[in-house]
Amino acid sequence: MDFGTTLDGRITSDVDPNAESPFAKTIGNFCGLAGAIPDAIIRGTGLVDKKKGTALDLFGEHCGPASTRATKKAQPYIDRCLSIIEVCEVPADRTRFGKVPVCADVAKESGIALIGVDAGVNGDKIPELEAIGAEMAQKENKAVIKEVVDRVCADIALQIIDICAEMGLLPKNSSIGFTGRAIISGNKPQYILEGVTKRGLYDEPINHLVFVDDGLARGSALMGRCMNSIGQPKCPIGGVRGGKCIMAKRQKIGK
Repeated sequence: MDFGTTLDGRITSDVDPNAESPFAKTIGNFCGLAGAIPDAIIRGTGLVDKKKGTALDLFGEHCGPASTRATKKAQPYIDRCLSIIEVCEVPADRTRFGKVPVCADVAKESGIALIGVDAGVNGDKIPELEAIGAEMAQKENKAVIKEVVDRVCADIALQIIDICAEMGLLPKNSSIGFTGRAIISGNKPQYILEGVTKRGLYDEPINHLVFVDDGLARGSALMGRCMNSIGQPKCPIGGVRGGKCIMAKRQKIGK
């Protein structure tokens, strides 16, 4: 999942290690709002530029653990934000979701799950998120505001995971990857790990979650290293979890 300003990413199918083709199929996609949600909250505070400011401008990429007091004071604001945000499978009749053009009907006909995030209808409730930010700026300190942003973003990610699990899109050997400024900063990775652990989706959740600063670049780097023999044929970097190197199968298909 890529949590930039908008949400992006895909879900790929499991692959039998003994299958002739080593390639997975796309069985799901993500769309809608992502970083635009915390950005709206923060812009409402007036602590960043009202047009181009982001949550990252205010808090940076790292922060310490939130205090119990900050978490307690943040909870009412978190609940209000989440009541505005909708995370769901995109209805087939929608042509836009979270301001993003979509072909939901085509996705449904193709058997691809399209999961989206919105604030109202096509972001029409973003001003309400900004209003919550303005209220927090008057009544709370930065620690509380930071906790609201971290918890809201983490909860959105966990709601997406819940939908994927309900639809049977998360087999036991799956991994969940996150990239993008709105999900890898602050305490969000910790909260997501805690949420996945509580859900019991994996025996060892920490081995099934990955947070990277640039998913495409990191993936390319790992692929390059594997192809240059840092990975081993029976224990490669990449490929199917628990399977052997897929290079031979790829070469066979390419002939």
